[in-house]
Amino acid sequence: MGTLYYGDSGTPIGIEDRALAHLKIAITTKLRRGESFTLSWQHAEDQPRGRSTLWLHASIPLRFVFDEPEAPELSRQWIEDLMRSANSTGGIRLVPEHLDTDPIPTIAGQPVQVGVDVQEVDSPTESQPA
Repeated sequence: MGTLYYGDSGTPIGIEDRALAHLKIAITTKLRRGESFTLSWQHAEDQPRGRSTLWLHASIPLRFVFDEPEAPELSRQWIEDLMRSANSTGGIRLVPEHLDTDPIPTIAGQPVQVGVDVQEVDSPTESQPA
């Protein structure tokens, strides 16, 4: 669980590391452009019921702290979703990542069978040029 510190508030905001890494890209991009916006999220189950919103501005100190030492692999689609919401009148809404779990489409009459449709590639030998 990562932490977002904003302004002089003594209240840290706990956000899962992967989500925080994506938010960091969207937030810093907007602030680097000199654009202010809001960030909204629903409270975690261990907090009082409700939601919160911050007004983000480049003049207000901001710090991202991650529990994991390695940065996660980022999803371009999730960053784009966050950037689109940042450009809306409602600002960034922290929403779960949308994972593509749909089956891979196939062409009717051409089923793909693992191990059957794969051709073995001969490795070059001394008699064959590399």
